[in-house]
Amino acid sequence: MAFNNTKERYASFGVATSLPHEIIDIFWELLDYYLKDVFPLDNTLTFQLVKHSGKLSFVYQDKKRQLAIVFDYDTPYDPFYPETVNIVDNHGIETLILPHELI
Repeated sequence: MAFNNTKERYASFGVATSLPHEIIDIFWELLDYYLKDVFPLDNTLTFQLVKHSGKLSFVYQDKKRQLAIVFDYDTPYDPFYPETVNIVDNHGIETLILPHELI
């Protein structure tokens, strides 16, 4: 199962230049406290960043399991944030990455 042996964590260039570090930290918080050991996780996780009542919401989607979870945060929404962000686990090296950066 993925995301069980965290060794290192990174944000890709695209993520690091398009999101503030506080938002990047929220992705790791969601993974550690709300997804790991709660749901079986694949090696690639998909999140949508959406506007909800002027604030930022993170939508985790797992199409294989027909699962979607919305995490609402009291953070202002910015239309320049990327719409989709992935977290990839490569044998314990976890990376936040934009879809167009995936190989």
